[in-house]
Amino acid sequence: MISKDAKIGSNVEIGAYVVIEEGVEIGDNTIIKNYVELRKNTKIGKSCYIDSRVSTSGECIIEDNVTLRYDTIIARGCKIGAGSYLSPRVMTNNLDSGKNQIGGAHIGTNCFIGTNAVLHHGIVVGNDSVVGSMSFVTKNIPDNEIWIGTPAKFYKINKK
Repeated sequence: MISKDAKIGSNVEIGAYVVIEEGVEIGDNTIIKNYVELRKNTKIGKSCYIDSRVSTSGECIIEDNVTLRYDTIIARGCKIGAGSYLSPRVMTNNLDSGKNQIGGAHIGTNCFIGTNAVLHHGIVVGNDSVVGSMSFVTKNIPDNEIWIGTPAKFYKINKK
């Protein structure tokens, strides 16, 4: 199901069983695979790759050249910077333990988030940073750092 008011750029590939709600915008040359759910007012930039079973809660911003791999969940209010890569089954949330909407994580540009990582509500991952697989991020991560573990802790500087 694709909403009539969704704005879909040119050369966009949309797979089977995709739900695109009202206010969604998808930039040129983006690939949306099967069983993806893009809720209200999700904005996706140009040349992105959205793998199967990715879901957004709406009100998200996904900038250009972002890859979201299989089964990733992007919570309401998340922002993902250009060139970032989220591995399979990354999860973000936007609620605190009292069910108050805090807002989703903000991931900087050119970040790498490992498989099964969880990003707590309202945290910021700085530009060019890395989050290890199966990490649980509860604190802001500065630019150019690698964090791993549960809870995630500083590991080393990302020298690229």
